[in-house]
Amino acid sequence: MGIIKVQNIRVYAYHGCLIEEGKIGSDYRVDVKVKADLSKSTKTDELSDTVDYVHLNKIVKEEMAIRSKLLEHVADRILDRILDELKMVKVADVSVAKMNPPIGGNVEKVTVALRKKRK
Repeated sequence: MGIIKVQNIRVYAYHGCLIEEGKIGSDYRVDVKVKADLSKSTKTDELSDTVDYVHLNKIVKEEMAIRSKLLEHVADRILDRILDELKMVKVADVSVAKMNPPIGGNVEKVTVALRKKRK
């Protein structure tokens, strides 16, 4: 079993419960970690034998473009697509961080992290 990480994916999106967040938007950072059997790709050196991190990045960008009130909701959608589209993935972790959240204080970020396993 191996791990592939795509870290600090920067996205501008419009998530949040406040009406203003849907209009103004904010910066987000997304991290993805997937576990898969990478033994074949270590021998063949072929992209078709591994988890394509370009595909992981595409899923994140597409799902982050769909407005959600909660970070949990968008993180869950990202996980569902990873497990649906990338059959090699056995376990996926995603964390979605809202930078400078509007919570009435000097807070760098708020992060939600979720994990799903293939059934």
